[in-house]
Amino acid sequence: MLQSNLAAKAEQLNLRFQALPAESLLKEVFANGLLGRAALVSSFGGEAAVLLHMLAQVAPEAPVLFIDTELLFPETLAYQAALSARFRLANVQILRAETAKADPLARLHRSDPEACCALRKTAPLQAALRPYAAWASGRKRFQGGLRSALELFEPEHGTGRIKLNPLANWSPKQISSYFEAHDLPRHPLTQKGYGSLGCAPCTDPGTGRAGRWQDRAKTECGIHLPSPTLKGNTP
Repeated sequence: MLQSNLAAKAEQLNLRFQALPAESLLKEVFANGLLGRAALVSSFGGEAAVLLHMLAQVAPEAPVLFIDTELLFPETLAYQAALSARFRLANVQILRAETAKADPLARLHRSDPEACCALRKTAPLQAALRPYAAWASGRKRFQGGLRSALELFEPEHGTGRIKLNPLANWSPKQISSYFEAHDLPRHPLTQKGYGSLGCAPCTDPGTGRAGRWQDRAKTECGIHLPSPTLKGNTP
């Protein structure tokens, strides 16, 4: 599909579903096949339980893609296993890069964090998404930066896929209220001041995404940027 046609399709979807609640939107996409074959991509981070819980109510066997960079906090890995079991998610797929040759000492994040993210996150995700026509994430406008103008539906440049952001217009208060209403467990590191959770070497405590890639201009890992490319040596 030409990029212009994809953009027009996303615009039509935004007009059609702009007032639909997030849970209903997930049902349309994952249970009713609105966009064709779709997957949910989750980091199992600080706010991930909201979208995962919603998905479990409408399509518990939908594919959930989790990128294990092999540099994650142990708490994130434990949280992923706990939420998957609690919500009875039947199709969680754990993605890993082949890093033995490309980053054998796990030091690429120090010399070139862009290349590290491309190797450990972007490449395995793009490979896993090839069979899908659409994918969803938990990004929200209040997270700021490039996310400030998020739409519910957006065209993914160069792939022909539609990206879905069911919680794009949610506020921090709505997130907290959902956690409380459904008695959802919090990621253990949120109680230690981590507002955003990524790889352990590149994440420090901080409000919102302020703890990610400190002292660098980098604000995104790359999986949500157009035309992702793998820099450096390929696996």
